[in-house]
Amino acid sequence: MSTTSLWEQTLTFFPLFCRALAEECRPGATVAVIGASDGKFVLPLAEAGYNVIAIEKDPLALYGGEVLLPVSGLGYAPGLIERLKDADLQHRVRIVAEDFLDSDPADVVADAVWTSCSWHYSANHRRPLVEFIARMQQLVHPGGVFGAEFMMPVDKRHHEIEHYTTPDVLISYFGDAWDVLLTLQTDPFLERAHVGQLHDHTHRMGVLIAKRHPDDHAKGGPSHDEA
Repeated sequence: MSTTSLWEQTLTFFPLFCRALAEECRPGATVAVIGASDGKFVLPLAEAGYNVIAIEKDPLALYGGEVLLPVSGLGYAPGLIERLKDADLQHRVRIVAEDFLDSDPADVVADAVWTSCSWHYSANHRRPLVEFIARMQQLVHPGGVFGAEFMMPVDKRHHEIEHYTTPDVLISYFGDAWDVLLTLQTDPFLERAHVGQLHDHTHRMGVLIAKRHPDDHAKGGPSHDEA
């Protein structure tokens, strides 16, 4: 029996990324998912025939365990490994159980990369946002696709943290080697309680999807004045 991700009901621009994959990448391409969690995005990509590199260091996300859920309280949640086994998709997914910022980009190269609301977590604030973006860009083959959805500032404290950003700021990290295919952003919206946020709360989200030029074979990160 297949299982459901803990994040199944949270808002996402992921279908737009999947459309870019279908238009810009070959069938069976390799997609790296940064912050794979329990597989909300990993399993659909694998089911669609892509080969997936799932980068996740959280043992609970990988192996499952007890979590505190809104309304129902303490309960068991399956992790990525169990969910892949239940769906018989292990053969399409390579798990990298490391901190993304500490991993070697040479070991994780892909036709596309995707992350969902990962760099705004406080654990990633120890490094500048430009470093996170540069590392993601380094993973993408020439001609490949970069996709990220992210939290935008809502509260006053968010405006003091660069990791809560906007599409306009992110575009500046993509130089001549990239074509920005799409940016979107929401107005503030109410999201229902979920694991980690046990009460209804307000979010604002954005997305950026870009394509690396096929003839770009340079190494390194973004072209940006602050890099």
